[in-house]
Amino acid sequence: MFLTTFDIALAIGLTYFITDELILSAILSGVLSISLFAFRSYDPENLENFYEQLVRFFVASILSVLVTSLIYSIFRTRIPYHRTIASLGLLFLTIPFFNFIFSKAMVKYIRPKKYLVIGREEELKEVLNEITEKTNGKYIFQDFVNPSPATVAQKITQYDHILIGDYELYKHAEELIKNYGTKTIEYLPTIAEKVLMRIPIVVIDKFREYYEIEFEKAKESPTKRIIDVIGGIIGLILFSPLILISSLIILIEDGAPVVFKQLRIGKNNKEFLLVKLRSMRKQTDGNAKFADQEKDRILKIGKIIRPTRIDESLQFWNILKGDMSIVGPRPEQIPFVREFEQKIPYYPYRHKLKPGLTGWAQIMYQYSSTLEEVKRKLEYDLYYIKNRSTLMDLRIILQTIEAVFWRRGAR
Repeated sequence: MFLTTFDIALAIGLTYFITDELILSAILSGVLSISLFAFRSYDPENLENFYEQLVRFFVASILSVLVTSLIYSIFRTRIPYHRTIASLGLLFLTIPFFNFIFSKAMVKYIRPKKYLVIGREEELKEVLNEITEKTNGKYIFQDFVNPSPATVAQKITQYDHILIGDYELYKHAEELIKNYGTKTIEYLPTIAEKVLMRIPIVVIDKFREYYEIEFEKAKESPTKRIIDVIGGIIGLILFSPLILISSLIILIEDGAPVVFKQLRIGKNNKEFLLVKLRSMRKQTDGNAKFADQEKDRILKIGKIIRPTRIDESLQFWNILKGDMSIVGPRPEQIPFVREFEQKIPYYPYRHKLKPGLTGWAQIMYQYSSTLEEVKRKLEYDLYYIKNRSTLMDLRIILQTIEAVFWRRGAR
């Protein structure tokens, strides 16, 4: 939060100093800050990599100039490009460097929180180790108790922070723990979601009743449908030249049809017909397969339109029809859904909302082609189901640009 505030203040001050236009500096700085956030400049792993800071700032700067130019053109005003680019040039020399130095200092000087964990170490160790690693040691889970009042009383005085990792076990010693009013009591779902930005299956298992209630409450707002309709219209207009050109190349390379149609599972487990540009040679059998199992079938044009997601641009039509949303869990093939429902707990909850053209799992995780990868991807989908909001949808839309630019998540 401090870094974001500093970057905005520096951008406004420096841009205004050079351009002498307050409105321009405010717009440019605002768009730049949103772009830096969307392009993951503030993710811990990118803050600690100076090269990543430079590259992501450069891409965010280009997007900022384009958006600011568009806003100014609406008002028939031309931005002073030379002074604007000079401002961004100076910011390029300061913001990435400051972010990198500040992140290193924070890791060095922040005192870690040490926790006594109520739960079984063998069940929670993997997810807690990941949290420790993700936070660069900010959270340390030092001791575990499978509590009886005696063991809790013996160890609780040694820690200021208590983590409830298993609610059923916690209930056995709840009164005793609450008697220590100076202790900070936190719950595993809160920390896991905050740090990992997904909901691990093991965490759902330990707090099943809580999560089942939260998942059942999931619903789409009227605002989401408005964004879908507007986005669907704009998407079809913007992508229509690329759709036309790609269709002609597909037709020349492999003949008709140029459109691929397939039944997928949508909201409330209902089937719908998904459409996309055909990026593979015509299928000889009807068996469901992961994309990386069919690399030999990918067309030459498919090697371009798949990583850039152009092949999926026809799904703006599915969005306008109401079968899909711009943001949501990706729609899966019916045979896969039926298999995963049997093998992966909580899988049906991903169908509480409409499937999306893009989604939280798509921007946060790789393409999945094994059962374990599907489980991990589901954890991101369930995080979205529980925490969906209009602001989160807008964030996902912005970060989809980053995912395409860095060639992540599509095959």
